[in-house]
Amino acid sequence: MTRPFGMKGRKRKDKEAKYDREEDEDEQVQPKRPMLQNAEVAAANEEDELVGIPIMPSDHKSDNPNVIFILERASLEVAKVGKTYQLLNSDDHANFLRKNNKNPGDYRPDITHQALLSILDSPLNKAGRLQAVYIKTEKGVLIEVKPYVRIPRTFKRFSGVMLQLLQKLSISAAGKHEKLLRTIKNPVTQYLPVNSRKIGLSFSSEKLVNMNDYVSTVPSDMNLVFVVGAMAHGKVETDYTEDYIAVSGYPLSAAYCITRICNALEAKWKIL
Repeated sequence: MTRPFGMKGRKRKDKEAKYDREEDEDEQVQPKRPMLQNAEVAAANEEDELVGIPIMPSDHKSDNPNVIFILERASLEVAKVGKTYQLLNSDDHANFLRKNNKNPGDYRPDITHQALLSILDSPLNKAGRLQAVYIKTEKGVLIEVKPYVRIPRTFKRFSGVMLQLLQKLSISAAGKHEKLLRTIKNPVTQYLPVNSRKIGLSFSSEKLVNMNDYVSTVPSDMNLVFVVGAMAHGKVETDYTEDYIAVSGYPLSAAYCITRICNALEAKWKIL
């Protein structure tokens, strides 16, 4: 007699691999964002909802004069590189830029990143005297940055956030509906206080000043608006500035110019 074949039993399902929950959440990629990939996806997902830092002290008085910074000609341009959209920069996209007859040296979003860190990390901001930061890109896009937003410390994560901002037009605080970064309508002058002095900075200005002496001449009840170029080279030319000054006899980075301004105002307003 032939031996009957035994019925094959069901194969046991492989046990699902267990991952660290926190690590899995950090690396999860949302499929609805096909334009972002690799590090940019991780950065955008991690910073999808930025956490605002409540840095305003309890003794802050709203009637005090404040300062506003405007970063003009910022290099924040998105383009499709291969199959994905990316924030262009001179290091990662030099070949792509040359193929499209563009100068890689003009694409420096790191300047905007450094300038924002200088402003938001300053004691001036932590004392509640920074009203707002506005960024005007080379393409004419106007961005509002709240003074209590936490900007990513690394450039790679910053690029992911700016890419997401330019695609979604706003980024909200975690667990809240407040928009910490958002694109707004031009012109920037409609958002500036009436009682304010608008000051442009340029190394080419013939008016070389000591910042401590300069801010000491400003009335104590007047708001100050400083316009700083966020590009690698060139001059910022705006029609709304009332004064044009140079803060050093040497060319300085945007971040260092901002540091000098913040230090002078901190001394004027006795912020330690």
